[in-house]
Amino acid sequence: MAVGTTIKTIQDIMRKDAGVDGDAQRISQLSWMLFLKIFDDKEKEYELMRKGYRSPMPDRLRWRNWAAQDEGITGDALLKFIDADLFPTLKELPAEAGSNGSGILLRRVFEDSYNYMKNGTLIRQVANKINEIDFNRSEDRHLFGEIYEKILKDLQSAGNAGEYYTPRAVTQFMVDMVDPHLGESILDPACGTGGFLACAIENIRKTVKTPKDEELLQSSIHGVEKKPMPHLLCVTNMMLHGIDVPIQIRHDNTLARPLKDYTARDRVDVIVTNPPFGGMEEDGIEQNFPSMYQTRETADLFLILIMHILKDGGRAAIVLPDGTLFGEGVKSRIKEKLLTECNLHTIVRLPNGVFSPYTGIKTNLLFFEKGKPTKEIWYYEHTYPESVKSYNKTKPIRIEEFKPEKAWWTNRSENEHAWRVPIEQVIANGFNLDIKNPNVIADELGDPAELLREYERIRAEAAATREALKRELMMSLGTPSSGKKQ
Repeated sequence: MAVGTTIKTIQDIMRKDAGVDGDAQRISQLSWMLFLKIFDDKEKEYELMRKGYRSPMPDRLRWRNWAAQDEGITGDALLKFIDADLFPTLKELPAEAGSNGSGILLRRVFEDSYNYMKNGTLIRQVANKINEIDFNRSEDRHLFGEIYEKILKDLQSAGNAGEYYTPRAVTQFMVDMVDPHLGESILDPACGTGGFLACAIENIRKTVKTPKDEELLQSSIHGVEKKPMPHLLCVTNMMLHGIDVPIQIRHDNTLARPLKDYTARDRVDVIVTNPPFGGMEEDGIEQNFPSMYQTRETADLFLILIMHILKDGGRAAIVLPDGTLFGEGVKSRIKEKLLTECNLHTIVRLPNGVFSPYTGIKTNLLFFEKGKPTKEIWYYEHTYPESVKSYNKTKPIRIEEFKPEKAWWTNRSENEHAWRVPIEQVIANGFNLDIKNPNVIADELGDPAELLREYERIRAEAAATREALKRELMMSLGTPSSGKKQ
């Protein structure tokens, strides 16, 4: 059975349960149950391969002892076990429980997890469906990507804004171009379900030859996720990719820490990320940043943070919307800082629909290195394949489509898709990075409907920019905003 069908069957079972209200709760329920199943599968590996392995969980709480048997505990007895024993124990698990910090990991995962289901018989049916997936099989292990993509699509349908699944092709291309090496520290400061980190692990593991190499890899992967459910999914994803105890995946808001508190020991070699964009941080978060860069727009704050925590010589790849490229005011000051402190060597401009169905906002991939100022920026315009007019959920962007960029990357020259812009031109234009392809001359006006959609998009972004500038002006004048203060 296809994994999508399995997940749909599980959600259909949950819909019969009176305690689960909406897709968001169903997905949260599925997430913690999947985690326990996968954790148990990994423990079976550890018990065979590692002498003296010690589980952080009491035997009665391990998946194998209450969930693995189709005819096991069910009904009211199962519900009581979960509510009165499983959750309370895991939420208070001692830090020293288990091997290598696994007790800390479990406690962190379950601190913000809840059992929403109220029917023990239905819980048993869900557990039985989960048991059909063997995550120790490489084929099923790779299906986890499908699982969390399906989960995020359902979240979008449930109306949860801000949860974006970065297409695997985009993630893979960004990691391939940044090319993290063994011994380098890798961070995603808004890691979501861990797609970038998983790709980085796969890239580095090609060079792992010894147990010492593996130990080095285990300690080099770092992520931070603000929301509890994506954090749980990321931890699970890291375990499936061989990170034994992913305690370096923190449940936190990277932006909530004052920028000045990030010291040399926090700096990393590589950052790959798709930070949230189009949204605003809560009041007061902007105070963690220098006054000239203060804004509540999430993507802008992450760009400042990334510049700060990269080591000299460090490399970054980040997804940013068009609004960042052409924005003025504080956006211009942030871009000036970026171009002064880093070499922004490449911007790959993506067409519409890459992030469909999550958002229609046009996006760009920015690649830069810290430590040297920018002298020129290369642009590459990614185009649709032949016969494709837009991407959608049934026809997503594919990694094969990035072959032209990869071939061009190390032997650059201008062509119909690539052009070079000197830094002097960018400065003269007020640090506007929204520079159109000069090598293509349009011979027709284009589709009227598409032009109208583009006009509406630009108008909306301009309105958002005006509001942001208005807020900044009010802040600088000391005028209280209308927003609710914490």
